[in-house]
Amino acid sequence: MRKPIDRRTFLRASGVALALPLLETMQPSLLHAATSGDAAAPRRMVNICNTLGIYPEAWLPKQTGAGYETTEYLRIIDKHREHYSLFSNYSHEDQTGRQPHNSEVTFLTAARGPGRDGFKNTISIDQMAANHLGYVTRFPSVTLGTASGQSQSYTANGVMIPAEISPARLFRKMFLAGAPEEVERETRNLASGGSILDRVRAEASALRRRVSSADQVRLDAYYAAVRTAEQELSEAGAWLKRPKPVVEEDQPTDIPDKADLIGRVGLLFNMVPLILETDSSRVISIMIQDHGVVPQVEGVNGSHHNLSHHGQDEAKIAQLKKIEAEIIGEFDGLLTKLRERGDSHGPLLDSTTVLFGSNLGNANSHEPKHLPILVAGGGLSHGKHHRHEAEHDAPLSNLYVTLLQAMGVETDRFGQSTGSLTWS
Repeated sequence: MRKPIDRRTFLRASGVALALPLLETMQPSLLHAATSGDAAAPRRMVNICNTLGIYPEAWLPKQTGAGYETTEYLRIIDKHREHYSLFSNYSHEDQTGRQPHNSEVTFLTAARGPGRDGFKNTISIDQMAANHLGYVTRFPSVTLGTASGQSQSYTANGVMIPAEISPARLFRKMFLAGAPEEVERETRNLASGGSILDRVRAEASALRRRVSSADQVRLDAYYAAVRTAEQELSEAGAWLKRPKPVVEEDQPTDIPDKADLIGRVGLLFNMVPLILETDSSRVISIMIQDHGVVPQVEGVNGSHHNLSHHGQDEAKIAQLKKIEAEIIGEFDGLLTKLRERGDSHGPLLDSTTVLFGSNLGNANSHEPKHLPILVAGGGLSHGKHHRHEAEHDAPLSNLYVTLLQAMGVETDRFGQSTGSLTWS
């Protein structure tokens, strides 16, 4: 019988130590791919999810094609109509978990059974794109949230990447240069783990002989991830010696009050063009969350979450639409900036695919079907409403395959896909 191993076991050698986390929570193993060269416009991706849904009757057009009649919400962004496409009757299968909002964690992954016993998430599309690009930018990806560290970005090992909720902290990290001694100290920190795996190799081999065959597989995967992380540290270290981009904008001031949902959304959206046009990152994901408070929106006296469960109460629906209209108004501002600002290749929107939608098609009943989905930019064909005409929803993963291909990822599958989604 094998002797149990303490969960606080460390592999030690020559004064260094490598911690062994729970085997179910291994570190990410990031992949790399060569860039396509400076001649081509950079390919970029922005993913935005409003986790409490979008009221269908105010969002979805009744007609398909280019001649659809605009709706209450789409009227807010209608000036961008030729730059986005609408998709209806698309979703991920098997999204009902233990809790009604478990589908939040799988919006970008399409993993089945979120929240159930034994569930392990899969890689999200943003991380698949970031892995393909590697350290072509200072930050392979940026993950943001309006309320907490929870995010929808997951590594290949099913580990969540915590969201940054402070625009001020994000601004400092990306655009404010530190003192020389701070840069040097960070360089030493990044370099310190360069050979730790080699130095603990003997202990690692001994440990491997003490565990089950299943745990040997997990440990091998963990060690491979550590090795990749060491390589990542070396690549990230190269960026430390390069000057950060100079921007004209002042550092944003964080909004501490979670009741100011719209203000917090706006600050994060304002960071997106700045990140893209300085080429600080080419992959950004934003999660608009439930703040558990009454939003500071005129005419609203109920919490966003409670109003999303309106029970067909007209007064609650009216308040819900005020909140969602404000969010879509901020999205309109983002699309405007992405069209107005650019680089030597043209407007940012031309080279950026923007996914906007929700993991819930009907928040009132927690229904993860018939999801509200919009895709803008990225050089794709736009201006139409595309509805899947069948009894069952089509795989949203088919659209994700297309978005990944637009990023230069050579793949014909993702999540629950049955192929790529094409439209004209």
